[in-house]
Amino acid sequence: MGGSSVDHTIDDDWELPSLSSGERAVASGEWTVVLVGRTGNGKSATGNSILGRRAFKSGASSSGVTSTSELQRTELKDGQIINVIDTPGLFDFSAESEFIGKEIVKCIKLAKDGIHAVIVVFSVRARFSQEELAALHSLQTLFGSKIIDYMIVVFTGGDELEDNEETLEDYLGHNCPDPLKDILALCENRRMLFDNKTKDETKRAKQVRELLILVNRVLAQNGGQPYTDDIFAELKRGAMKLHDQQVEVNSLKGYSKREITELKEQIERSYEDQLKQITEMVESKLKETTIKLEQQLKEEQVARLKAEEKAWETQMRSNDEIRQLRENLEKAKKETEELRKQAEKRCSIL
Repeated sequence: MGGSSVDHTIDDDWELPSLSSGERAVASGEWTVVLVGRTGNGKSATGNSILGRRAFKSGASSSGVTSTSELQRTELKDGQIINVIDTPGLFDFSAESEFIGKEIVKCIKLAKDGIHAVIVVFSVRARFSQEELAALHSLQTLFGSKIIDYMIVVFTGGDELEDNEETLEDYLGHNCPDPLKDILALCENRRMLFDNKTKDETKRAKQVRELLILVNRVLAQNGGQPYTDDIFAELKRGAMKLHDQQVEVNSLKGYSKREITELKEQIERSYEDQLKQITEMVESKLKETTIKLEQQLKEEQVARLKAEEKAWETQMRSNDEIRQLRENLEKAKKETEELRKQAEKRCSIL
């Protein structure tokens, strides 16, 4: 049904922290977090850090490693279950709306009970791009402005900043473009730095704990309720209807095996048709958003070109004025020199 789910308790690579009763203002249970971001920003590595094991494939590849949405889960010592959904490069401007639409629907199916936090992954190694801003606008258009209330920003590449003896505040202080500042403001500054390469167990545990505290804060601010919308509701209704119909068919008496198989196939086709309609709706919204954003970018580019042209014209006028002043000055000097010579000539005659 798209993506995969693997259930694990921490027992291998490293130990995850648990939240204290004071840190957890929201009742324990299952939390589902979704990782989004541009290919190469370190989504999968961040997911592995959260899970406490190498569950998602990750690597420094321009083409990316994650090819479809995937869910992995872990259980903390206190019984808290964390579901982590890794997504392919939904922020890559080159990706087709059809691919992104299908992956978003897969992601929603995996997060069937809602999303407790959307973790937007940026990298201090890469410049913030207009593509990432456009993708965030697409998410807002698709899910509504409410999705911002569930967003947490994670910057990867903490090891690089540490090597340069810089903090995240230092980095944002001299490398933070205005659009990124706007995003951080919308997220109420819910952001942190991750070092996915560290071998320091204490450091690993500390940064995961800080992230879980942020997730808990998001939940507390949203009344303990995960994010859901009409798409979630529609998919859930379809899945429940599919399950009920399958149970009903399996309990039928007096039908041949072939007839039962045909009924099951018919039910599956009906469900797949529903998924197709929802996916097409998502794709249509994304295409509309993309067209609007492209038009906005074109308008901004035209405005920038006009401003540059105006500045150039102003500069040229200024240059012309300066040249004219110099010519007038030279002319005045020549006239003054000529008058001086004439005066000297008259004096010599006298």
